[in-house]
Amino acid sequence: MTPVHFSFSSAFMLGLMGLAFHRTHLLSALLCLEGMMLSLFIALALWALQFETTGFSAVPMLLLAFSACEASAGLALLVATARTHGTDRLQNLSLLQC
Repeated sequence: MTPVHFSFSSAFMLGLMGLAFHRTHLLSALLCLEGMMLSLFIALALWALQFETTGFSAVPMLLLAFSACEASAGLALLVATARTHGTDRLQNLSLLQC
């Protein structure tokens, strides 16, 4: 495993562990998701550059577009949650409560 591959896989795993273990605020969960998407984007971009394929070069941009849509939907949910519940703590949110 090359050091570059190790750094991106460890960045992805750190984001995944942060998402799994530090679930107190919705904003921290969104930041962990963005870190995971950023590491995936950089890994896919470097993979496309390494193999020098022209057909695969659009995939990192597509992932970046989906990541931007995910971030905007997450921030919209964060604002809506903060307005209705008064906080972004995930312990106050429940699916049984509307």
